[in-house]
Amino acid sequence: MIIEAILVGPIKADCYLIGCETTGEAAVIDAGGDAELILGRARLHGLTIRFILNTHGHFDHVSAIQAICEATGAEFRIHERETYFPSSAAAAGREFGVEAEDAPEPDCFLTDGMTIGIGTYLLQVIHTPGHSMGGCCFWCESEGVVFTGDTLFNGAIGRVDLPGGSLFSLHRSIKERLYVLGDHTRVYPGHGTTTTIGRERLHNPHVPRGA
Repeated sequence: MIIEAILVGPIKADCYLIGCETTGEAAVIDAGGDAELILGRARLHGLTIRFILNTHGHFDHVSAIQAICEATGAEFRIHERETYFPSSAAAAGREFGVEAEDAPEPDCFLTDGMTIGIGTYLLQVIHTPGHSMGGCCFWCESEGVVFTGDTLFNGAIGRVDLPGGSLFSLHRSIKERLYVLGDHTRVYPGHGTTTTIGRERLHNPHVPRGA
């Protein structure tokens, strides 16, 4: 699997271009800005973007969706409980003092357990509410990778002080939905550097241990 992390937008969120070497099919996870940069990286790899997949709908993760959809005809998917955020991204960005772009209506809603084919690879949707109500992660079991958005970071977790946030739900999502993945599963977060599930289970100071 081709996996390229691209820092995008005014606060440099992690966007991921993932693709299949065999078929040339690709997806963009969290297209948060800099559409031309993302499109250029896809062209460099010889990839055709079929899907735009969002872990959640906050402004720093959605601002390039409209432009990429128009350029590629890609299908935009996000959880149903996130649909308010993409359409109000510009206003939310202004509240934080940065420019952002609204995103279009989704073509399809993500649901827990849904599988999405990217060429010869399968991504499984894991619903992980907490940072927001419709937060999702994308797990590729065959490659041992999970894209966690703002649910789980390297040594940290997502904030819970925005609408729909819940610390209780976030802790539960991490422990019951992510920490059950294999220790060597590599975590690609929405901000910061990669880590592994095993490392976070042992050392993340923001997730209580035990039941």
